Order: sequence, then C-alpha cells, then structure tokens
Amino acid sequence: MEQSTAYVALGSNLGDRDVHLAFALRALADIEGVEVVECSPVYETDPVGPGEQRRYLNAVVRLRSALTARALLDALMDVEARAGRHRHLETTRWGPRTLDLDLLFLGDCEIVEPDLVVPHPRLAERAFVLVPLADIAPDLVHPSSGDSIAELLARVRRDGIRPWERCLRIPASAGSPVGGS
Repeated sequence: MEQSTAYVALGSNLGDRDVHLAFALRALADIEGVEVVECSPVYETDPVGPGEQRRYLNAVVRLRSALTARALLDALMDVEARAGRHRHLETTRWGPRTLDLDLLFLGDCEIVEPDLVVPHPRLAERAFVLVPLADIAPDLVHPSSGDSIAELLARVRRDGIRPWERCLRIPASAGSPVGGS
C-alpha cells in the first residue's frame, strides 16, 4: 500500500500535559499503518480561546501513513477519546482539553469535507503550530498558497511561545528518540 507523509499537531492544557503528549506519541506509534518518524521539540504556548485557560504544551509529529485521510482522522479522534477528550460533549470551541490532535497535512492532498479539511484550514495563522512544524519541516510547501512553512512562520507573531524543558521521545519500537535537547 502506498504511504504518505503526514504531519499532526499535538496539544494539551488539562491535567498532566506531559503525560497526555507522551500517551499520544505512544498511541500514534501503535496505530496499524502508521509510523512515527520525527517529533518536534515541545513548546509551552498561550491558549487561544475563551476564558481563563492554562497554557498549552504543543508539538508536531511527522508520520508515515498508509491510511486514508478519513481513516487517519478517525484514528486521531480515537486517541483523543482514550486520553479523556470527548468532542461530542464539548460546548465551547477552543476550550481546554486533555489532548488535541489535528491533521495538518497528508502528502500533498487537498481535501474539503464538512468535518475534514486538509491542509488544516487555520495552520497559517497559528504560531503554536508553525513554530514546532518549522523545526521538522521548514521547507514543506503548503499546496494551496505555495508558501513554505518557514515563510508562513515569518508572517505570524510568536508572542507567548517558549521552549518546554522536556522533550517527547518516540517509543523505542517506533524508531529512535528525537526532539528537543
């Protein structure tokens, strides 16, 4: 089966954020048809959304995937649910969450469906996604705009983003450890 390179954003601002991100990385590595190739450093970022919220931990992973976009999205939502996130119960958009996994890119696919848009429709506006994505794929080109991730990052403010003291490690069965120092 043909494989595509996918990029997935990871975020958490409820509970033990480190534990949630580590769980996500292990769970992604365990999905049949998915290989975790690389993980960005982790950043602590200001929340985007209503009310008082705790700061997020954010990272981006590069995957090799044999799954369709729909199957990969379903797998990501399953991982979120196993981490305690239940999208159907959320009443506030951009509210706090134990785990948020967003499919940013899948190869050079452009998909627009009611509940699936690839590339992610707001990634060009979000420094909390672009900073870690630029760490692992600065030359990746957005298929709609033709801009590289580095070019998109140069256009956004980076206020409220700082490196986190710990990094994520790809599970030994999935590859070698990577991430920040």
